[in-house]
Amino acid sequence: MRVLVIGANGQIGRHLVKLLKDSDKHEVRAMVRKQEQADEFKADGIKAVLADLEGPVSDIAAAADGCDAVVFTAGSGGSTGADKTLLIDLDGAVKSVEAAEEAGAARFLMVSAIQAHNRSNWSEKIRHYFSAKHYADRMLMNSSLTYTIVRPGGLTNDSGSGKVKAAENLERADIPREDVAAVLYAALDEENTYHKGFDLVSGDDTPAEALKKL
Repeated sequence: MRVLVIGANGQIGRHLVKLLKDSDKHEVRAMVRKQEQADEFKADGIKAVLADLEGPVSDIAAAADGCDAVVFTAGSGGSTGADKTLLIDLDGAVKSVEAAEEAGAARFLMVSAIQAHNRSNWSEKIRHYFSAKHYADRMLMNSSLTYTIVRPGGLTNDSGSGKVKAAENLERADIPREDVAAVLYAALDEENTYHKGFDLVSGDDTPAEALKKL
């Protein structure tokens, strides 16, 4: 599978790009906003393309041209305001869905947030963020794409344990970004994740085991 990683320069994105680069069954293409980021990936032998989530859908579609799958790992980050959250986490995600359809990349994996599907469990402090994730996920679900929505808990930079828990509804808990990337990698061609969304936290199963239980 030829996979476009949107948000490749982010922390989950970088872990996923490495897994895909080292894979013997997938090819990776990193989508970034800045030339220096692209140059860094290219220096590591990774194909990189430039496109901006605040730009036109056609630019993202061009980045996805020839790809079989798209993984959306981008985010505005915790230091930006609600306006950027809407432009990146909502509109940027929806543009990416539209671009994947336009480019013929039928498989789409979305990184969302734990309990984004359940309004009653949204954090009041960052309600705008959960709202953005919720509606981006719904747009993906209403698309023509073979989707998987991964809703991780609190993200940490700890080393991955290789052990996770996945289910439609979970209590909030933490998970290393490295483990989220491992689940995304495992989900790419796991048919049991097709047209499903699930919460994800640290647990006792390998990514492959956890996805088989969904």
